[in-house]
Amino acid sequence: MSLSRRGVLAAGGAVGALAATAAGTGSATASPAHGHGPGRGRVRTGFDRLAADGYRMLRGQKVGIVTNPTGITADVRHIVDVMHPDPRVELTAVFGPEHGFRGTAQAGGSEGRYDDPATGLPVYDTYLKNGRELADVFTTSSVDTVLFDIQDAGARFYTYIWTLYDCLEAAALAGKRVVVLDRPNPVTGREALGPVLDPAFGTFVGRREIAQAHGMTVAELALFFNAEFFHERPARLDVVTMSGWRRSDFFDATGLPWVPPSPNMPTPETAVVYPGTCLFEGTNLSEGRGTTRPFELLGAEGVDHRWAAAANALRLPGVAFREAYFAPTFSKFAGKTVGGVQVHVHDREVFDPVRTGIVLLVTAKQTWSGFAWRPDNWIDKLTGNTRVRTMIDAGADTDAVVRAWQRDLSAFRAKRRKYLRYGG
Repeated sequence: MSLSRRGVLAAGGAVGALAATAAGTGSATASPAHGHGPGRGRVRTGFDRLAADGYRMLRGQKVGIVTNPTGITADVRHIVDVMHPDPRVELTAVFGPEHGFRGTAQAGGSEGRYDDPATGLPVYDTYLKNGRELADVFTTSSVDTVLFDIQDAGARFYTYIWTLYDCLEAAALAGKRVVVLDRPNPVTGREALGPVLDPAFGTFVGRREIAQAHGMTVAELALFFNAEFFHERPARLDVVTMSGWRRSDFFDATGLPWVPPSPNMPTPETAVVYPGTCLFEGTNLSEGRGTTRPFELLGAEGVDHRWAAAANALRLPGVAFREAYFAPTFSKFAGKTVGGVQVHVHDREVFDPVRTGIVLLVTAKQTWSGFAWRPDNWIDKLTGNTRVRTMIDAGADTDAVVRAWQRDLSAFRAKRRKYLRYGG
């Protein structure tokens, strides 16, 4: 479909392309978002723009959507509930990712196959399905187009982007079109940070070679995935960009409502630290699951004030560490009081979450004799290689660990650049 055949709409006084085609070429273009300074208008998501255009790009199509509780409008209505009764779009199926379409499942769970009580639509489970198995789900659903609209958290190991990856692959196999409706990266899209995954360590927390904090929106990632990883068999892909979003925007600058994209991502502040502190899932310390501050509280039995003191002594920009004690209600150390740190970000503009995560791993190992990696070396899946674990075990300091990934990171940053669709 050429751009000339697509609807356009006015946004912020300018007319921009509603969607961009990217059938594996990575050459699609779309109007960049323009900031309007202090007090600028609300960001309009991809869905907002699609609906405002009367769903023209979906006419004559049976549509299924991959979404979860974050797929909402500015007035907090779920987009499935908005589209279902609208005669301008034929919504016939919903596909639920990890945690489920309505968000009833915890980490590592899904809702299974059922009919949605609110709409009567069939809900298909996509969690941990890929390739031909997921293609068969799309075929069974009889949809022509698969929409994708889920709020991401900006980190490689947040699984929704790999649901997107799997949907692109499966849609190509099943002969379905994919339309990605864009939403903000909540921790900005300014820069990519951290190690780039070695594909030998590919799992559902990181299938392919992107940085730990990728600095992209889901639409940009879709363009990247389709062109870089599926160039031999790309999906028929369109993306609907946002208007009003700048790369430097944190989520609270968007004017959009926050819905936790998963049970342990309760606030945008959680997302700010998550690309670094999620690494503690690969250790025997609690990453704060089962508390009101997951990924901001870290600790274990036997940890004391020395950890916070050691981390603070390194004077990382934008962050301080408070000696903290807490009792998780589930997950590691459930029902037990543990000691550790609370991560306090006081200047997110200069805060580096990935470097902070490495500092906390290094100082935890230095100050607590009980420190251990998870026996399955899950840390290697999270970091995407063995280097972080083996270097810390060998006594390397933070600077040495960070230097080790710079060449791969520079290459990813250069490759990423041509898929970016927003300025600012």
